[in-house]
This record gives sequence, structure tokens and C-alpha cells, in this order.
Amino acid sequence: MSKLVTVYGGSGFVGRYITRRLAQNGWRVRVAVRRPNEAMHVKPYGVVGQVKPVFCNIRDDASVRAVMQGADAVVNCVGILAETGKNKFDSVQHEGAERIARIAAAEGIDRMVQISAIGADTGSESAYSRTKALGEEGVLQHMPGAVILRPSIVFGPEDEFFNRFAGMAQLGPILPVVGAETKFQPVYVDDVARAAVMGVEGDAAPGIYELGGPDVDTFRELMVQMLQIIRRRRLVVNIPFWIARIMGGTFGVLNRISFGLIPASVTLDQVRNLAVDNVVSDKARGFADLGITPTSLEAVLPDYLWRFRPGGQYAEIQESARDLRD
Repeated sequence: MSKLVTVYGGSGFVGRYITRRLAQNGWRVRVAVRRPNEAMHVKPYGVVGQVKPVFCNIRDDASVRAVMQGADAVVNCVGILAETGKNKFDSVQHEGAERIARIAAAEGIDRMVQISAIGADTGSESAYSRTKALGEEGVLQHMPGAVILRPSIVFGPEDEFFNRFAGMAQLGPILPVVGAETKFQPVYVDDVARAAVMGVEGDAAPGIYELGGPDVDTFRELMVQMLQIIRRRRLVVNIPFWIARIMGGTFGVLNRISFGLIPASVTLDQVRNLAVDNVVSDKARGFADLGITPTSLEAVLPDYLWRFRPGGQYAEIQESARDLRD
């Protein structure tokens, strides 16, 4: 019988790619999510019955343990970009990660992969980065042989970064950003999945890996590249951090008093994160140590950002027709 892996958050952006690769490698995959009915898209990743969405709340010991029964390995992809309701940074990214590791150790599971983030630091001003680091510590306390992956900003067809800003670029002549000179090293989602599968299958040495793509660019440079791909001329305007902090605080208050009805377009915690470069550190282990050649932005972005072009899927045909007329 093929081995079983439980992937917490396996229907999310990064998780679905990990789930698909594990299924392709013959694993039975138990996808632990809060809403199994909304995770049915993962079932076709394998043959009938190979990939199964199941209910789990990582804030609860019994729930975490139930979906781990009989598993040979676990992967934790659960993370949040902003706090909502009972899902707080500490309860999800710190206590949740540590809970999974503690129960996995008690169940005799010897392989765990934790998806963290570049910038994880217990001394960070950002609750997101701070709890990511505390989660890493909790995992290593109970599972010292775990593989921890710290990706930079992750891109791919379902990402919330390039898709979000490409959508914003459709609305007007100005594209506002916070931290225009902050550096990023975008990493392709399927490259992260490849690294995670190596950890599950024992092909990656235990420890922390920082994952970044082949290029380092500022936020402004990434937006310029994105605008070129979607064929739109927009002025990229930097919002100073002091203004962004006021905006983040104000949106946070409005979000709370409206009980979430008014979404926060930017949070104070996100502003704090945007003030720090998000790139692989010099001495960190990374893709090279895993034998993976990272995928470039230009090889992937046009494949899913075309829908934001003025002509959509027909943009290149329209451009060719104009060239012929000229």
C-alpha cells in the first residue's frame, strides 16, 4: 500500500501544488482543511480515492490528531496574511505549527515539512514574521529532524500578489505601492512544492532552507515588469511609510468596528513587513543545496497575467494585426 501524508492547508495556494506533486509520486494524500467542501478541486490530482479533503481545525489538538492517524509524514502549509476572527497570527502560525509537530512526534511520525517565510524573526516588529519564527522554534523543539522552507514572495497562477496589482492597474493611471524600493526575490510556487516533496520523501537534509528565485528586484521593478506583460502604462507611485502606517491603522480600526465588513486593503503589520527586504541571506541553504534550478518570472507571468491585458487572450493577435497594417 502506498504511503500516506497529511497536508495541513493542502488546498491553499502553495498547498495544492505540494498535494499534486505528492499524488503524482504515488502518495495517498489527506488534505486537512477547515472547509472540505471548498477543497474538492484537489481530488482530481490523483486517482479515485488517492487525494481526500478532510476537516481539521489546527487550533484543536483532537482535530489535528484525528487527521494524522496512520500518516507516514506531515506537511504544514497553514498561514495567514491578516488576522480574522479567531484566526490570529499566534494561534495559527505559532501555536498551530507547534501543535502539529508535538502531535506528530507523539504519533511516531519522523518526517515533517514546515512552510515558513523569509524574514521569520522572533525580534521582528511584524506579528506575521515573529509568529512564523516562533512556529519554527516550536516545530524544531518537537521535530528536530524537520525540513523548514522559507520562501520569498511566491508567484503562480493563483497568487495574491501579481494578480492583485494587475487588477489594480486596470482601474486607473496610477499604481500605488508601499515600499517601492524594498527588495524581493520571487519564487515560483511549483519550485517550493518540489522542495517540500523532497523533505517528505527524505531527499532533503533536515534544517532551514531559504527559497528565492533567480532574480532580485525592488517592488517598483516588479511592478514595471508586470505592467509590461499586461500591456498597460501606469505611473508607479510610492506611498511613504509614515503615510502607509496611518492608512494601515485606520483600515484596521474600520475593519474591526465593521466586524470585517470593511476589508483592510493594507494592514499595519503588512506595512511593517514591507519595510524589510525579502531576499535569501548570504549563508542560508537554498535551492542549490536541493539540486533545484529556480524558475524565472518571465517564464511564468505571461501564462496567467494575459487576462489583464486590454485585449485579453487576443492581445498578441491584435498587436500582430497592427504591425501588418503599419
